[in-house]
Amino acid sequence: MSAQSNNTHSKTNLTDTPASHSFWNSFIQTFKDVFGDKGVLLMLVIAPIIYGFFYPWPYSSEVVNHVPVGIIDHDNSNLSRTLVRYASASPYLDTERFINEQAAKEAIWSDQIAGYMVISAGLEEQVQSGEQAHVSVLGNGGYFILNKNVQLGFSQAVGTVSAGIKVQKSIAKGAYASTAAQNTQAVPLRIIPLYNQTEGYGAYVVPAVSVIILQQTLLMATAMLIGTWYEQRRHSTSIRGWLGRIGALSSLSFIVGCFYYGWAFELHHYPRGQNMLGTLLFLALFCPTVATLGCVLGLWFRQRERSMQILIFISLPIFFLSGYPWPADQLPQVLQVIRWLVPTTPAINTSVQLNQMGASVSQVAIGFYALAGLWLLYFVLLLFLRKRIPQRKAYL
Repeated sequence: MSAQSNNTHSKTNLTDTPASHSFWNSFIQTFKDVFGDKGVLLMLVIAPIIYGFFYPWPYSSEVVNHVPVGIIDHDNSNLSRTLVRYASASPYLDTERFINEQAAKEAIWSDQIAGYMVISAGLEEQVQSGEQAHVSVLGNGGYFILNKNVQLGFSQAVGTVSAGIKVQKSIAKGAYASTAAQNTQAVPLRIIPLYNQTEGYGAYVVPAVSVIILQQTLLMATAMLIGTWYEQRRHSTSIRGWLGRIGALSSLSFIVGCFYYGWAFELHHYPRGQNMLGTLLFLALFCPTVATLGCVLGLWFRQRERSMQILIFISLPIFFLSGYPWPADQLPQVLQVIRWLVPTTPAINTSVQLNQMGASVSQVAIGFYALAGLWLLYFVLLLFLRKRIPQRKAYL
């Protein structure tokens, strides 16, 4: 449903009902207006629930496996055939033989493979004579996740074969098999990922993006509703009335947030630290902060459609400014300051640390302080706009 049609619908059904000026009357009237406006209801409640089902679905397999790759074997020896066999057994790779590099490059250009390994001629002779030998792995860096799997799959195959060669040479020199096997790795390395032990892409990206979904849907719905009230000259109310409006909009978004943290993450088996009390406290602060910003933007835009036209384009920049997909200290200095004016900047890390890592509230206190500071800033801006924008009557 387009914003234009929703506007027409809302103007038809939401007549010139006087704005309420007490907290509870405004709270209840906002509920009625939300459920009487299909556009706002779609944006505030239905859309984030649909996102909760749809967005994690493409990442349900979590880890990318069986990436198609090529192998060019110029050596055609027992060693090269062993390398090919180990690479073909890797769960990360689906191998295919090519006669030369040009054929492999053409396969990459046509998206048939994501990378290839070149085994140079004379490899086995170089290894047996103790000379420096190497194989080359070339991946398509344009797709970094596929490229990572190409490098990981081939490096594991080559590393396993190399370790086997070292063991055979040590045994030939008189070492025991167990001692020779231990010497292949003098300092054993154990890599244990914390909080996302499967290293799944969905478990990495969905919990962070969910916070952006909650923010953007609440922002657009609130700004649309305030814009509608402005067009109907119902935007004026007292401070208590504005608090009632913020409370009603925040309550609905809080319930949607509970759906994400209480059901959607459980359905997809995302890692959770089980600090649910901290997560609920986070939502209780995050939702009013975003709703207050939505009220500010709604009064500023003064048109229902304007919120959709502007806010729908800033979701992706907000994600990058959050510091989650890219280290914040690597951003330009100006963006490092601007990013702290957006609720998702402290909210994403605070949410992930509470829900995924199981941090305590005191350990993420800076995030709570930042959200509280933003709410205070937005509310002061709301009072300023309330005074600047013409009203039917001044209320205290």
